[in-house]
Amino acid sequence: MADGVDMTRLTERRLARVRREAIGFVFQAFHLMDELSAVENVELPALLAGRSPRAARRRATELLERVGLADRARFLPTQLSGGQRQRVAVARALVADPALVLADEPTGNLDSAATADVLGLFDSLHAAGQTLIIVTHDPRVAASADRTIPMRDGVFTSQAALKG
Repeated sequence: MADGVDMTRLTERRLARVRREAIGFVFQAFHLMDELSAVENVELPALLAGRSPRAARRRATELLERVGLADRARFLPTQLSGGQRQRVAVARALVADPALVLADEPTGNLDSAATADVLGLFDSLHAAGQTLIIVTHDPRVAASADRTIPMRDGVFTSQAALKG
């Protein structure tokens, strides 16, 4: 169940719409489109969700600024460092204002300062009511969470964590 809707009963078309409009994804391997600039990569999900090109560009530009990459907006992914590509991926996940952000090792390629910036951004999003689920091996990232659910080999290792 999500937002009162049984997701197992939705059609593929409706599931795709939920993923496009309500869930932001941050992939460990970025999955940026090499032929699009950073700002174009970020604005693409907003365009697919039905935002006007002007609104999508404005939001993408704002998010690139929030993750410290306003000066790299026109760069292609191949012209960016791994940490910069990860921050573009974080901005892309947020562009459609999703209710839920799923992040797989979102700081895995970042230095300490960039990690602190991204965690600060996540904290502000959470404080504003956004739900974030972060998968990490980094104890610093886990320590920043309100709640942790430990896993080993794909299995929850603490039933108490599931109830908390």
